[in-house]
Amino acid sequence: MKCEKLDVWKKSARFSSDVYKAFKECKYFGFKDQITRTGLSIPNNIAKGMKKESPKEQVRLLDIAKGSAAEFATQTYIDRSEGRKWIEESETMLSMLSSLQKVRREKIVTRSSLHVTRN
Repeated sequence: MKCEKLDVWKKSARFSSDVYKAFKECKYFGFKDQITRTGLSIPNNIAKGMKKESPKEQVRLLDIAKGSAAEFATQTYIDRSEGRKWIEESETMLSMLSSLQKVRREKIVTRSSLHVTRN
């Protein structure tokens, strides 16, 4: 079946085009890049799936398209937040991750020294 005949492909292709237009002026390049790529992934995976001979492969690629749609919904939800809050939250998470890394590294050193003293 040609993907161009599928309503879901038509809708997702229009959607992808609308996403590009809506985020054209977005000043957060990384976010803009990710959300536009995610939007484009939906019709692309539908098209790839419909070109596959195997129904199993078709289903797999449609599942990827569904995942991209869910990812887009999450990104849209995140976009409702204020930009400054993102930065502050990122800094908080980075600090928390650094602390966790420090604890994990200490455990590695402790285990290594226990292993050495046992031998």
